[in-house]
Amino acid sequence: MSGGAARRYLAAALGRCRARGLPLWEPLWEPPPARVPRALSGGSVATLSLLPRRHLSSRNRLEGKVLETVGVFEAPKQHGKYETGQLFLHSVFGYRGIVLFPWQARLYDRDVASPVTEKSENVAGHGSKEVKGKTHTYYQVLIDARDCPHISQRSQTEAVTFLANHDDSRALYAIPGLDYVSHEDILPYSSTDQVPIQHELFERFLMYDQTKVPPFVARDTLCAWQEKNHPWLELSDVHRETTENIRVTVIPFYMGMREAQNSHVYWWRYCIRLENLDSEVVQLRERHWRIFSLSGTLETVRGRGVVGREPVLSKEQPAFQYSSHVSLQASSGHMWGTFRFERPDGSHFDVRIPPFSLESNKDEKTPPSGLHW
Repeated sequence: MSGGAARRYLAAALGRCRARGLPLWEPLWEPPPARVPRALSGGSVATLSLLPRRHLSSRNRLEGKVLETVGVFEAPKQHGKYETGQLFLHSVFGYRGIVLFPWQARLYDRDVASPVTEKSENVAGHGSKEVKGKTHTYYQVLIDARDCPHISQRSQTEAVTFLANHDDSRALYAIPGLDYVSHEDILPYSSTDQVPIQHELFERFLMYDQTKVPPFVARDTLCAWQEKNHPWLELSDVHRETTENIRVTVIPFYMGMREAQNSHVYWWRYCIRLENLDSEVVQLRERHWRIFSLSGTLETVRGRGVVGREPVLSKEQPAFQYSSHVSLQASSGHMWGTFRFERPDGSHFDVRIPPFSLESNKDEKTPPSGLHW
């Protein structure tokens, strides 16, 4: 089942499973990309759509397929936030994960006119449309390491990067399996497994407590890690725009400042998600960026694809997510641009990238020297 069909299916499947208290099952084999739960046995049991592990004999011959219980689906929350320790499936990319803590972001959706505002945005150079921001919940999560190899073609699993040290102003490093997930992409489930997620930070950040709901609570190390690295982890603004059924979501993150050749260099990373809301297959061919710096410079960047790829967005694989970086010799700026897509008949069309600001932390006293533990 495609990621785009997940929510339509789950409305029915989750209802059946919740009503009967039915379990979620995991075949003993890793999932293919972007798979979500589906029904087996006439729709009576909600399962992960994963390939089964081949049990090999001494002669390496297929002996059978075995399913292992993972947990039980829960009703997605229409109101309120998920707590630390909530297990979930990603509704678009299909991976298993666990919530570390929430972020309250401002969502600037250029497709929706909202009367409820916290802040207005009107970035010069990209039309005169004023966009109203509304509060939206995202979550810092850990991705199950078993699923990472099978989603890497659709979503980077090392997308959360940090500046390394002062010696090399361009050095970056990443924490594998760390992600940001929107509230509506969470498909919650529960498990009796005391270590349900395989990630090197799971037991460092969380511990099992059967008296709690969910039964995984934050250790002091998680609270300290969040507090120390808050400026470099914080998600504050999300920007979204749809052109010809291709939705582009951008989330910028300030990474810090470094000194290089007697000047200050400010770094940002930005995460971009492309989603095909139609059934027509399209392929990303080119990117065109405009980058304005507070120092007065305007840079144009053109190139093939993104991060070395030209992803195909189809009904079966409707989404692609990646992260990249930008640096300025000024404390702020903004970016906007277009992606060029190709249709099966060879025709092309441009999809707008919503404009977004690059803002530094004004109260930053010293630049970070890497991620603090």
